[in-house]
Amino acid sequence: MSGTPHDPPHDVDPVRLGAYFALIEVTSLLRHAIEQQLHEDGGLTFVRFQVLMRLHRSPTGSHRMTDLADAVVVSRSGLTYQAGLLERAGLVVRSPSPDDERGVTITITDAGRALLGRVLPGHEEVVGDLLFEPLSRTDAQTLADLLAPVRDHMRAAPPRSVVSRRRGGRAARDG
Repeated sequence: MSGTPHDPPHDVDPVRLGAYFALIEVTSLLRHAIEQQLHEDGGLTFVRFQVLMRLHRSPTGSHRMTDLADAVVVSRSGLTYQAGLLERAGLVVRSPSPDDERGVTITITDAGRALLGRVLPGHEEVVGDLLFEPLSRTDAQTLADLLAPVRDHMRAAPPRSVVSRRRGGRAARDG
């Protein structure tokens, strides 16, 4: 290996590295501000907000738990835990899936929709101020156009909840 210990490897593209770190920094700063706002305005975590928003935006107000775990990028057990907290707060209900006897469906309640109604104005303000204020409408569309194929590429892999994991030498399904 040549160079000083502080030099990046020679094959690192500085443009890609710069884009990567800019994206990570922007998402970290934005998520931090959003998490603060959600906690202050509604006692919500980012994951619980994502769950409620996905349910709210669904035409039926419901999702299968496995599909929702994949959508919000959380493990099935992690979603089960979050759904339990939301259910105890009266924001969602869980029930057996009508399409799959082993599946569980989660549905937003009127209280969940009311909570979203309280936190969404502040959420939209934070996102607008931090992400969209420095961008023109054309820039925002360009950003969406640039990120869509990246998101689609990342989502093309099998959902995490259906990929078997190896435990103790045996394949196991995520419970």
